[in-house]
Amino acid sequence: MTSTELARAVVSALVEAGVREVVVAPGSRNAPLSFAAYDAAAAGLVRLHTRIDERSAGFLALGLTKVGSRAAVICTSGTAVANLHPAMLEAAHAGVRLLAVTADRPARLRGTGANQTTDQVSVFGPLVPYVDLGPADAAVAHTALGLGDGPLHLNVQLDEPLVPGEAWDTRGLVAGAGASSSTDGASSGESIDVGPRTVVVAGDDAGPPARVLAEKARWPLLAEPTSGSRTGEAAIRTYRLMLGGPLADEVERVVVFGHPTLSRPVMRLMKRDDVEVLSVPSRGVWSERPFPVAQHLESRPVVEAPDASDWFDRWRAEDQRVAVALERLLRDEPELTPYEAAGAVARALPAGGLLVVGASNPVRDLDLMVPRYEVGGRRKTIANRGLSGIDGTVSSAIGAALGRDSTRSFALMGDVTFLHDANGLVHDVHDPEPDLTIVVVNDDGGSIFATLEQGAPEHAERFDRLFGTPHGVDLAGLCAATRTPHWRVDSLPELEQALASPNGGIEVVEVRTRRDNRRELDERIRRLAQR
Repeated sequence: MTSTELARAVVSALVEAGVREVVVAPGSRNAPLSFAAYDAAAAGLVRLHTRIDERSAGFLALGLTKVGSRAAVICTSGTAVANLHPAMLEAAHAGVRLLAVTADRPARLRGTGANQTTDQVSVFGPLVPYVDLGPADAAVAHTALGLGDGPLHLNVQLDEPLVPGEAWDTRGLVAGAGASSSTDGASSGESIDVGPRTVVVAGDDAGPPARVLAEKARWPLLAEPTSGSRTGEAAIRTYRLMLGGPLADEVERVVVFGHPTLSRPVMRLMKRDDVEVLSVPSRGVWSERPFPVAQHLESRPVVEAPDASDWFDRWRAEDQRVAVALERLLRDEPELTPYEAAGAVARALPAGGLLVVGASNPVRDLDLMVPRYEVGGRRKTIANRGLSGIDGTVSSAIGAALGRDSTRSFALMGDVTFLHDANGLVHDVHDPEPDLTIVVVNDDGGSIFATLEQGAPEHAERFDRLFGTPHGVDLAGLCAATRTPHWRVDSLPELEQALASPNGGIEVVEVRTRRDNRRELDERIRRLAQR
């Protein structure tokens, strides 16, 4: 079998497995795969995207996959493969079916020092299954693609010649069914008693079942913005602050869904000796929780009757009190705060809209500012919370916006996160471009660290050099270099106007805020729930 035949067999397997999006990074060794992907796209079987940076390519494919498309990323050999590692690790920990197709030298050249040749077999480590495909192994790709839910690495040995000699007749190629979601609000499952004072924790990707349980049981719902559960009457907006107040001391039990990573107070709650934790299985390579679990539930928990006590009413009343105090505190600030920026984005997100949020402070700011959305509004908020890194956020957001039919698409991130993936703005002029408004909260550095231990006053002399890292980058100039429209706003009315006036395509709205008062501001906010 020639390299062209092997590459076409691999692309055929992808199409038949339901892959609809193919991201290609240019290279020589992967030329047979690239030609095959191009022909499949020309036949209308897939949509083709090209990126010059493999890391951005990987996260673009990840973003496409996270919103329900099935995507594969194709790259050449050597360091190109290593640049896919961050996206593959994120996919592994989030339980996302990201497919990496990497070109390799033929087996006879391994271990010889041939140019751009390294050990690519199992290069992503034990968390990512792999298949090493030689000329006689094309059928193995079909089998491998039908197994598992997490990421998969197809390493394809390609020998010269690397360009096709004839056109590919794709008429017999039939596209398979795409990825589908089985998450719904069904109320079948394992019955649990209502007795103990219980809260429901919904981490990343928890889905509607967390909301359904909380509403039926009349328990407070502590839902992260990316949980898919932050709707309805049970959601407690200021839960993170309230966990520092007196009501938290009364919690006796936690039912946890999804992958909670956002809040130290939530993690401390679940590690308490006097709190029983019931855990619902979540996606990702590791099922073991980082806190003691009294009972692992095999199916969705249900209750026979609601909690008749005043437990939920007390949480709801305190949530309203703290929320009013928070709004008053922010309104009295002389300058625009990151919390107000997050709130403006959250309010601007319409029914059917998409919001991709970056790690560090933006997702935490959003957590306090998300309004109580109505059930059934189809607002989707996602983030790379598998490993909670800032890698590839711009590319993930572009991929998600391309992959989901949304009424409006936003991304919210900090300046360091934006700069970390500024390459994500670079794309082939022939590539599809989504309508996406990227809101960058720019405080000239890493303000997340100001809220952590290293931001304490005793470390002030060394803080900026090691953690704050002021960069002084002109974001307008950077955007101009990539022909990306850019607006800078300094007030809440200006931001609200920018969010209400999209111009189409990818655009950046830069929100300038302070960093020097971040620790003090957060301390004042935390005290709102303390009595």
